Amino acid sequence: MSSENTETGGSLADRITKPEEAAQPAPTTESPEGSLVEDGASKKSQGSGLQETDYDVEVKLSDLQADPNNPLFSVKSFEDLGLDPRILKGLAAMKFRKPSKVQERALPLLMHNPPKNFIGQSQSGTGKTAAFVLNVLSRIDLSTEEMCHTPQAIILAPTRELARQIGSVVNDMGVFLEGLELQISVPVEIAQRPKRVTAAVVVGTPGTVGEQIKRRVLNPTAVRVLVLDEADNMLEGQGLPDQCLRVKNMLPKTVQVVLFSATFPTEVRLYAEKFALNANQISLRQEELTVEGIKQLFMDCNSEEEKYNNLVQLYGLLTVGSSIIFVGTRAAAAEIEKRMTAEGHTVASLTGAIEGAQRDAVIDAFRSGQAKVLITTNVLARGIDVSTVSLVVNYDVPVVFDPRSRHREPDYQTYLHRIGRTGRFGRIGVAITFVANREEWGWLNDISNHFACHIDRLDTSDWDEVERMIKKTIKNTRAQARFAVEQ
Repeated sequence: MSSENTETGGSLADRITKPEEAAQPAPTTESPEGSLVEDGASKKSQGSGLQETDYDVEVKLSDLQADPNNPLFSVKSFEDLGLDPRILKGLAAMKFRKPSKVQERALPLLMHNPPKNFIGQSQSGTGKTAAFVLNVLSRIDLSTEEMCHTPQAIILAPTRELARQIGSVVNDMGVFLEGLELQISVPVEIAQRPKRVTAAVVVGTPGTVGEQIKRRVLNPTAVRVLVLDEADNMLEGQGLPDQCLRVKNMLPKTVQVVLFSATFPTEVRLYAEKFALNANQISLRQEELTVEGIKQLFMDCNSEEEKYNNLVQLYGLLTVGSSIIFVGTRAAAAEIEKRMTAEGHTVASLTGAIEGAQRDAVIDAFRSGQAKVLITTNVLARGIDVSTVSLVVNYDVPVVFDPRSRHREPDYQTYLHRIGRTGRFGRIGVAITFVANREEWGWLNDISNHFACHIDRLDTSDWDEVERMIKKTIKNTRAQARFAVEQ
């Protein structure tokens, strides 16, 4: 990944305030673990809670079948789509009153007949998950008992957490569809004989689903739709692209391929267009990707130890709602959890090193509010939607190793996905990034320039003012959420 170079310590046109020159470089740390999965839509945070920022949706059509003269070029209500009344009833139960702006343009293209491939890119919290789930439920056949037990749609996600979350949306939206069965296909810890998949909708990780097809416990011959959520992450890097391609190649040639993500770097989009040939596309311009409802701040720290002390100082604010602390490595997550727990603070930790069942228990506790503060790596940077999250802390600036320059560079996409865990569906949230040396300052400087976003400095010499400002923002979030529900 390339970066936009800016002199460390240079002016950012008032978007970011320079840290103290006395800050000394910290020892080089291990690069963050691979960026893994976003966009989820849970029942509690969707529907009437969606308050959109103003942005334009660009549409690229693969042919002239879906044009502005078509009555379904854009829809203003779900009823316009001719949906099964039982699906409409499920949408109403989830408090979906009308399509979001992205859904207005995406749904007619997704649900067009004959089916066409689709590539969709839009910012967090705009209803992407609901859009592709709606398409899936509309295309499966539940008219006979045999079809109810025949796999007809496969949704792939990079992590078990996102797969489980998408599964909950399928269940919520399809709750009134008699005969609907869902299979969650994620890795298990105990080797056991795989059971035959007898569900119409399969949601899982690429490796597990591919293995099920290979072992002939999942019959792919009737699959009509293949969805890749967080497609940019699924189609780049190591492992996942090959696994996704393997699954696709085992499906019927007539399958509708649907790719969704909040971000699509240029090189990944080029590959996506080959993965989903002749696809209709919708997208947002790059400058519109920064989540406007998030107050972005940074703390200037003189050392790694001061970063930790500031985090502890923030603890009282972290528990006002729910908070996520993102760190660069599994070791850092374990160390911070150990220290904070020893000092009497209640925190939970979730990284890729934790086994599946325990990971499920941790994320479930966080969703329910039993755990208020979650320390994690990039394993949760994408896709996880917890409506109560009002504060995100980038304990470490997200970076990626660039083999061309042989240096670590700011990871713009991961920064965007991380801060997108708060401010969901147009609400206001707070994201605080810690910087402890000139290198980290330079990375955050580049991120600010890349997204043309304002990142303001928090003056840690006055913690009363820090607390006042953050609490005021979080309070506005809650008031806004109550207002949305009342409307």
